[in-house]
Amino acid sequence: MQLHGIVGPRADGVADLLAERLTERGRTAVVRRGETDAPEWTAYVVGDGWTGVGGDRSVDDVLDELARDHDYALLVGFPDANRVPQLAVGDADVEDAVLDLDPGDPDLDAAVDAVAAAEPFETLSSLVADLKASPREQYAGAIATFTGRVRALEDEDDDRTESLTFEKYEGVAADRREAIREALESRDGVYDVRLHHRVGRVEAGEDIVFVAVLAGHRREAFAAVEDGIDRLKEDVPIFKKEVTVADEFWKHERQ
Repeated sequence: MQLHGIVGPRADGVADLLAERLTERGRTAVVRRGETDAPEWTAYVVGDGWTGVGGDRSVDDVLDELARDHDYALLVGFPDANRVPQLAVGDADVEDAVLDLDPGDPDLDAAVDAVAAAEPFETLSSLVADLKASPREQYAGAIATFTGRVRALEDEDDDRTESLTFEKYEGVAADRREAIREALESRDGVYDVRLHHRVGRVEAGEDIVFVAVLAGHRREAFAAVEDGIDRLKEDVPIFKKEVTVADEFWKHERQ
């Protein structure tokens, strides 16, 4: 799912216009910040009639749910969503906005292009849902997964890690990740593989990387998952900045 935030005093109107345009390309949802004394969020699917209202589920919960079967989503009025690229409307005070939009005459073509070009928003459940939709799922008796996350402490005496920030070589990283996927899927008994690594800032305790494998049997599935994460770490070039309570530093990994 392609996810973007929209912030600014007139973001709601621009979000509605952009959502209509995105719906021409695929299934689109809009998640909005609730009004004062209202639930934290509301969500709806454009042209579908489905509506969700905040309660027991957090915004992350609803995005996780939407990512399973939506092509696009807009998160309106959440400037502090650190894993979401933001479109700024008017005088919005947002750091590193992907695009600034005029509230009276927004460049919707540029906004659509920005959303379409964004790093996909994936979760473990969205990748597993994609595997279950595979035309080869009828032959599969196993789905195995791996989730890598930000570890706060290596041991008791360490400085606590607050976050990791990931940057990867565009193009090269995608090509090598695709080569890993193709190699794993060429194995007997392995039908489909999904690999996803987040970029940007990832807080302690949050997920970084996912490997999900659809296979005939558990042994093929487990072996492909283990080899998949090992090859991601070895073959895909990435920079990692670690921020601890005491320091911050960049570290290059073959990941």
